[in-house]
Amino acid sequence: MARRRKPAIDPALAPRLGVSRDGQPLSLNRLPAPDLAPWIGWLYATSVEAPPDYELNCSLLSDTAMIRIQLEGNWSAQTRDGHISGTTGALYFGPQSKAMPITVRGSFTSVGIALKPGTGHSVTGLPAADFVDRIVPCEEVGLPVGAALGALDPTGAPEDWLKALETIARAFLCGAKAKEPNAISARLEWLALTDPSASVADFAEENGISLRQLERNCRRDFGVTPKQVLRRARALDMASSLRGVSDMAEEDEMILRYYDQSHMTHEFSRLFGMTPRQFVETPQPLMTLALESRQSRRLALLERLTPGKPRPWQKAD
Repeated sequence: MARRRKPAIDPALAPRLGVSRDGQPLSLNRLPAPDLAPWIGWLYATSVEAPPDYELNCSLLSDTAMIRIQLEGNWSAQTRDGHISGTTGALYFGPQSKAMPITVRGSFTSVGIALKPGTGHSVTGLPAADFVDRIVPCEEVGLPVGAALGALDPTGAPEDWLKALETIARAFLCGAKAKEPNAISARLEWLALTDPSASVADFAEENGISLRQLERNCRRDFGVTPKQVLRRARALDMASSLRGVSDMAEEDEMILRYYDQSHMTHEFSRLFGMTPRQFVETPQPLMTLALESRQSRRLALLERLTPGKPRPWQKAD
């Protein structure tokens, strides 16, 4: 298989929070405070400057539910419920089974929280399957995050935004006396992050659960089947490599997760709506921001990032 080429960038955009070595936009993202770790995967802040009338057409593919708070920008998306649009607000993005088309006009600023699989069900009682490929107001799922808009100064420091989100999440989780997500789901997420080519049957046997039970739990907490969880994770890792926001030391391993080039192209195209080559040659700023946040968390959990040191893909100051 061909080695990664330098991915295309969108010259109309001016990332406010840094760029990768390849010129890809980056966000401020990090793991949550330890007391929030059972429910929250990571937090992020993104801010990008663009001409007022510039229209950015991109997409997002997230393997977990997200709370996204838009502080700036006009956006629209093609969801399972149809075409929706808005400006500022607090939104609940369900996990996605495939890339979701997103359009943003002008500059945009977004902050948010990635929920661990099962958090939605353990906190609200609502299964993830009900929200796959959907975007709804946070209040619709019983998350009073709209109050965060008043606590977030759009001109403030990004780290202050993340701390404010942690404060709001902490108060809500304590008030709701939230239970921790299902342990089997937590182990499946770990498998997806570490070995997405593993056997689902072997995982079920090792965890003392039937395949039918595993699939039922998986649809409740991930929204899709166990095989889809691993297939999507494999493609997300590959996409991160193609966009230059992964540890290049893993490049060979990520490629070898596929039988051959046609296998990779087939799976990748089914999830992203384009071939790997098209994915490299087409600017993907929103997708790249999401991929980079996920890879940052993955490498941090694997203890392959040194605190305070640049990530492998970051541009040197």
